[in-house]
Amino acid sequence: MSKSCLVVDDSKVIRKVARHILESMSFAVEEAADGQEALTYCRAHRPDVILLDWNMPVMSGMEFLGAFNDLDYGHEERPRVVFCTTENSIDHIRAAIEAGADEYVMKPFDRETLEGKLQLVGIA
Repeated sequence: MSKSCLVVDDSKVIRKVARHILESMSFAVEEAADGQEALTYCRAHRPDVILLDWNMPVMSGMEFLGAFNDLDYGHEERPRVVFCTTENSIDHIRAAIEAGADEYVMKPFDRETLEGKLQLVGIA
C-alpha cells in the first residue's frame, strides 16, 4: 500500500510541483488550498504526512496546526507534518516545531530535499 500525503498550499503551482515529486516517490497525493480545507480532509482521512504551507488565506499553516493537534486519531499514529514555506527565520522554524511540526523544508524545494525531509520523519 502506498503512503499518502496531503499537500496544503494556496499556490496551485506549488501543489502541482509537490504532487509531481511525491507521485514519482509512489505517494498517493491529495491537495488542499488552505488550512480549513486541510482540516476538513484530516477529520475524514488520515494521511501519512502533511506538507503544510505557512501563509494561506482562510486558515494559515500555524492556525491549522493548532486545530490539527486537537484531532483524535485513536490508536492510529498521528500524521507527520512538514512545514513547507518561504519563511526561513530561526524564529519561524522554532515556532513551527514548538507548535507540533515534525520538520521544515524551504521553498523552492526539489525531490532530493523533500525526500530527505520525509526520511527524517520516517515516511519516505
